[in-house]
Amino acid sequence: MVGPLSGTRVLDFTWVLAGPYATMVLADLGAEVIKVEPPNGGDFSRHFGPYFDGDVSHYFLSINRGKKSITVNLKTKRGNEIIRDLVKQADVLVENFVPGTMARLGLAYEQLREINPRLIYASASGFGHSGPYMDRPAYDVIVQAMAGTMSLTGEPGRPSVRVGYSIGDMGASLFTVIGVLAALNERERSGLGQHVDIAMLDSQVALLENAVTRYFCSGKVPAKIGSRHPSIAPFQAYRSKDGEFVLGAANDRQWQAVCSALGLRHLLEDERFLSNDLRVTHADEMEAEIEAVTTRMTTDECLARLMEAQVPCGPVQTIDKVVQDPQLAAREMFVEVEHPRAGRLKVTGSPLKLSRTPGRVERASPDLGEHTAEVLGELLGYSPAEVEALREQGIV
Repeated sequence: MVGPLSGTRVLDFTWVLAGPYATMVLADLGAEVIKVEPPNGGDFSRHFGPYFDGDVSHYFLSINRGKKSITVNLKTKRGNEIIRDLVKQADVLVENFVPGTMARLGLAYEQLREINPRLIYASASGFGHSGPYMDRPAYDVIVQAMAGTMSLTGEPGRPSVRVGYSIGDMGASLFTVIGVLAALNERERSGLGQHVDIAMLDSQVALLENAVTRYFCSGKVPAKIGSRHPSIAPFQAYRSKDGEFVLGAANDRQWQAVCSALGLRHLLEDERFLSNDLRVTHADEMEAEIEAVTTRMTTDECLARLMEAQVPCGPVQTIDKVVQDPQLAAREMFVEVEHPRAGRLKVTGSPLKLSRTPGRVERASPDLGEHTAEVLGELLGYSPAEVEALREQGIV
């Protein structure tokens, strides 16, 4: 079987996280992704520890699997010519530099569409290619702060905290993939490529769920409420005797099931909890009532009762438990790949399950420049001697 993007060639000029994760998803879906890196060190994330086999970065591995790596010095005239020749044979180009960087190299969309009008050129940056902030660099934590994400995350009365993974980067990554797929689809009608401009800040705001709408509706600024939901209760994490679990009761029927399962039927007559709105208002008192019972039981005992009553619930799992979860095993969410130096390694699988052309993880991340000779030979007709001469000149 081949992936749904088989036959699609992607030139990948991305680095660190937001861009590389997007191109990794494209590779999982079957695209040929050619990662273009500088010869002296490559992508910065190759040097983020910890390491397998001494110098194989786990960070780089986690977001660059399934790609080919070539090294090209973009600041040389000859290197620039090589890239332009590759662009002629590419469907997609993805980059996540600060706006203006690719233009200074002569590789902006406006310059490359002249040699390949079908090229889809995706740019993922902190603030996009327009607006007063466009020239600013950005990292995940900056975007989480500026988009309001951090103001919503954490416990009341405590300092704002960053979400536990890089949602600022990852959100932009996924919107970049969506933009590329949409542009590929549109190209089937028009025959033309286009520029896909994705900002981390825009993407993070788009993922704020209903926080913005709640503010527009009520005029009240949403605040930190821990693990609770702002509009549904009970819908949060609760303590047990040996840990934590979560439950969600989105309607009165499920609330009745919670009370029955936990021996709290007297709360069904409590005026503080007669409706969802009242339960949200009195969430502190409700939490105390529920935890008075759940802290006398183990997490497994709480979950067994709630699941028997068909209440949506689950344990708060640490990562060592996540990687052993039988549901995730059944869905092939942890797979093994072969690395040329580190051997067989476990990585996270693809969540994209297509019935006829499924995405899949076929190989680990590439060594720096591992495929330079292969790509230049197969696509541009360079001989091994010519590639070696380019290496000696510092061009590749």
